[in-house]
Amino acid sequence: MNDNEVLVKVEGLSKKFCKDLKTSLWYGVKDLYANVLGNKEDRTLRPEEFWAVRDINFELRRGECLGLIGHNGAGKSTLLKILNGLINPDEGKVTIKGRVGALIELGAGFNPILTGRENIYNNGAVLGFTKKEIDAKVEEIIDFAEIREFIDMPVQNYSSGMKVRLGFAVAAQMEPDVLIIDEVLAVGDLGFVLKCFKTIDTILPNTAIVFVSHSMPMVSRICSQIILMENGKANFQGENVSKGIDLYYGRFNNSETTVVFDSHMVKLEKVEIITLKQNNGMPFLPWKDDLVINLKLINFKLKYMPYVSIFIYDKEQRSAGVLFYNYEKKAIEKGEFNLILTHKNLQFSKGVYNMSIVIYEGFEHKPIYRVNAIQNFQIEHNIESWAPLLLDTVISYD
Repeated sequence: MNDNEVLVKVEGLSKKFCKDLKTSLWYGVKDLYANVLGNKEDRTLRPEEFWAVRDINFELRRGECLGLIGHNGAGKSTLLKILNGLINPDEGKVTIKGRVGALIELGAGFNPILTGRENIYNNGAVLGFTKKEIDAKVEEIIDFAEIREFIDMPVQNYSSGMKVRLGFAVAAQMEPDVLIIDEVLAVGDLGFVLKCFKTIDTILPNTAIVFVSHSMPMVSRICSQIILMENGKANFQGENVSKGIDLYYGRFNNSETTVVFDSHMVKLEKVEIITLKQNNGMPFLPWKDDLVINLKLINFKLKYMPYVSIFIYDKEQRSAGVLFYNYEKKAIEKGEFNLILTHKNLQFSKGVYNMSIVIYEGFEHKPIYRVNAIQNFQIEHNIESWAPLLLDTVISYD
């Protein structure tokens, strides 16, 4: 098989479902009757029907990995089931060459009353391997799954993590031409997930992979192209994986400000990022600009200036950094006062961030006030990068 040959080709793929079971059964009877009479099936939507997948097109070659992303209900799992042959499309065509390994649902493809070992042979046979070929791989699969002491126990007694281990071990160690992976890796522990990605790195040059995940670090880690699905359609498609991820996160920018704790010793009246610039959307800060934050506070009971921590979180709510400064114990009177915190040359990568603020009685003292997601802002740069920091670098030639 040619290394550059297209292994997965999807043309105009569409699938519709009916929201109501009774109506769905009635439509099924009508469609069956129409097919018997040789009438052309009507592809337009009828009452209670909707497109789960609509007009999806892509090609995937050996060594390429396609990331499918989107919110729940966007159509990702339906598309995978069509690719794996579990359901038929209403429109369009799927062409897949070679052996297909699929990990699309927890425990899918396993017979629960059979043992793990028996399921390995079953899955291998479905992939087209002979018993002799499976015999040569079975020990590797068991070792990779790390469930040797349970391998002769019925799969129905496995934990979710054990099913993922066995499922991935079978799918990957059988070295398929096409590997389809749904969100199941999220169930595994960190050590096994890292092991899975090391294996994916090894097999990817000889395999075409379709990868579905809500974890954008995982997507950016292995995918060479991306499709962002929304309401069954491709909202974005291309090789710019970072841009697809940014568009995905654009749906979740409206974090609600929440006061988590308030001792009524001090009140945060207003937060303003002085250096922010405005456009029609979210306020932004150009990369490497200074981050200058003005806090307007009201003191009720404090005798000394409080210490303030500003925690900055990225689009996936991971901690991106915390502002730190040298604290001075200074007497303070009741009433309004301002604190201005400055960080020079901010080098966060392009994307959306939000701030949470914690106020302490003093440095290394107990917190007396906390508010989450009090301010959203965007870092602008012409480079799309998933990494949390875009570090300015000087290059010299020897």
